[in-house]
Amino acid sequence: MKSIILREIKSFFGSPIGYLVIAIFLISNGLFLWVFQGDYNILDTGYADLTPFFTLAPWILIFLIPAVTMRSFSDEKKQGTLELLLTKPLSIWQIVNGKFLGSFLLIILAIIPTFIYIKVISDLGSPEGNIDMGSTIGSYFGLLFLIAAYSAIGIFTSTLSENQIVAFIISVFLCFIFYFGFEGLSSLIPGSSTIISALGMQDHFKSMSRGVIDTRDVIYFLSITVLFLSFTVYQLKSFKA
Repeated sequence: MKSIILREIKSFFGSPIGYLVIAIFLISNGLFLWVFQGDYNILDTGYADLTPFFTLAPWILIFLIPAVTMRSFSDEKKQGTLELLLTKPLSIWQIVNGKFLGSFLLIILAIIPTFIYIKVISDLGSPEGNIDMGSTIGSYFGLLFLIAAYSAIGIFTSTLSENQIVAFIISVFLCFIFYFGFEGLSSLIPGSSTIISALGMQDHFKSMSRGVIDTRDVIYFLSITVLFLSFTVYQLKSFKA
């Protein structure tokens, strides 16, 4: 599995993809948080916290992660190398996990430079250092689980077509449904709003952003991740058969 992970990371940074993903994520966040006027501008909010970043990041990642994962298996199918990959002395689970972890680690590399925001916000606080570290750490943990779930969805959709654009569109759609769809649906059905919103990622991400790591939120994200990785394994087994 280690060879698959290294292969994925090398392929990302052997082409402009890896650098573009990191640059786009950091530049887009930087512009919205510090330059553009609006609800996401930290300086305009007057509060020393990273809430705008954690509100904006899931939406950027809805498009960014599918762009990373869309080639995972669709490119293998298009190039005719998927059969060769499946004949390697690795289980299908190891192959899928290798692809998943390669994409996951790339997005983590894009997240790491945002830690500097914590220092900046801390210095801007009045008094200096006045920042809610509990909610900030909880939000970063929530973001990690969200990235894992998005990546698993993207890996799965890449098995559905050899066309990367089709895989990208399906992935964006599913990520949007799981993050915002259930929350939007809950507002249309008041009587069952709590139950329906709990099926979506946004509700659990917001819960973790409050600084409390609830096992229910962790189990939810892990379940979504494992579920879509299982779908991926099933797809590959049917292809192999």
